[in-house]
Amino acid sequence: MRKVKKRIRHEFSKGDKAGLYKAIFNRRDVRGPFKPDSIPDKVIARILNAAHHAGSVGFMQPWNFILIKDSAVKKQVKALFDKANLDAAQVYEEPLRTKYLSMKLEGILETPLNICVTCDSTRGGPHVLGRHTIPETDIYSTCCAIQNLWLAARAEGIGVGWVSILRNEELKSILKIPSHIIPVAYLCLGYVRGFLKKPELELKGWRKREALGKLVHYDQWGLLPDGDWKSLNSLIERMKD
Repeated sequence: MRKVKKRIRHEFSKGDKAGLYKAIFNRRDVRGPFKPDSIPDKVIARILNAAHHAGSVGFMQPWNFILIKDSAVKKQVKALFDKANLDAAQVYEEPLRTKYLSMKLEGILETPLNICVTCDSTRGGPHVLGRHTIPETDIYSTCCAIQNLWLAARAEGIGVGWVSILRNEELKSILKIPSHIIPVAYLCLGYVRGFLKKPELELKGWRKREALGKLVHYDQWGLLPDGDWKSLNSLIERMKD
């Protein structure tokens, strides 16, 4: 008689788990080509709701979302990017500088929707549970919301590109962001013609994915796996993309 594996309480079904891992492993930082199709409001609402359900230290929920469709605002941000991008190129020697400048690193004007995700360090008052010793957890929490947004967008077939080559103070001026609010991510969202099998920077030879086994330590930094850890280490060493 065939033995049926008993599912652990609260464990997702096999199909649900497959969907979750599929979103994680197929998430990409997308710079195009984007389609001109607009994103339906109901889809935007679902993506934002997923972001809003991220974990946050002390349940402070420090994020805000600035939704941008106005072409005049986008053009200002694009000009800001162009200037910062030329400055960034100067840190590389040739031939890396030419390679850097040849890569498309944003989709500000091509995407129907831009979203600036911000962090409000004052939300929850001066004493947020769990934040007394590590105040930066407000930023970390905001990054959790960004990742939720990214995964939800991927599940909806929407590409997301994070534009990090921007100067925050100038971006705050363009978007009229209050002085105490921190812009954490400027994202470009749009439907795409396809998703790459691997990250674009990996395919173009800019960087490769680090081996997971080199990044895992056991009990203390630098200690090799021993005893109970050997089986897990063996599994980690065999992990592939």
